[in-house]
Amino acid sequence: MKYLRLSALLALCLAALSCKSQYEVLLASGDVDAKYEAAMNYFNQKKYQKAAQLFESMAVLTNGTERDDTVQYYWGLSNYRFKDYYTAESNFARFVENFPRSPFAAEAQFYRLDCLYRATYRWELDQLPTRACMAAITEFIRERPDDAHIPACKDMIIDLQDRLDRKDLEAGKLYYKMEDYPAARVKLQNVLKENSDNFYREDVLYYTAMSSYHYARLSVVQKQKERYLTFVDDYLNFVGEYPESKHRPELDRLYRQVQKILGRGGDTVDTEN
Repeated sequence: MKYLRLSALLALCLAALSCKSQYEVLLASGDVDAKYEAAMNYFNQKKYQKAAQLFESMAVLTNGTERDDTVQYYWGLSNYRFKDYYTAESNFARFVENFPRSPFAAEAQFYRLDCLYRATYRWELDQLPTRACMAAITEFIRERPDDAHIPACKDMIIDLQDRLDRKDLEAGKLYYKMEDYPAARVKLQNVLKENSDNFYREDVLYYTAMSSYHYARLSVVQKQKERYLTFVDDYLNFVGEYPESKHRPELDRLYRQVQKILGRGGDTVDTEN
């Protein structure tokens, strides 16, 4: 009985080794048809790593043949599905360059963009990849305005722009938290000069007004009036755009204080008239 069990175990081990060696032999083989069929089978079975290795191994063999673009495309797609986005991006970039008129060209372009998108960082980190990705997506939208992936591309653009806008806001807030109020106000004003449609425009205007208020409050008496007037301008700009803002009560309170300091009374602005 013990001998039978050992024999069965040995048979299983040999079978496993045989399957593994069969794949490795196929990987090293020059039989394009067999490799192609096996690669497609692995891909359809969602065994993407094995599929990618087989497509890669036959890329040279199919170079210049009618299967060339198909092999190259599925090599990239296998890496993409395996979530090796760095390698997939290289695959798709090369594909788009070499096969611009292939039936797979549009899909390859989009998958490359998606790989670039996945390689971008949170707003706190370096945004150079974000800008490069946005430029590539914008070019795709311009070249293929009717492509089925345009809605997804626009969603990517919105998300990436949000990161850039958030980073700009936080740069201004950093000066504010450091109590360098003049630098904070200049930085925040420049944010809107460079992009008036910043997603965080309300917060940018709020911190602009708060910076001018604190700058005036901490100034020498001789310069306070002029600087409080700057706050008044910033306050009026804010309530003109965001009369229902959550920041309105705080800014109203400061405005009333400043009006009294300036000898103007303490009424707030009626934005409904």
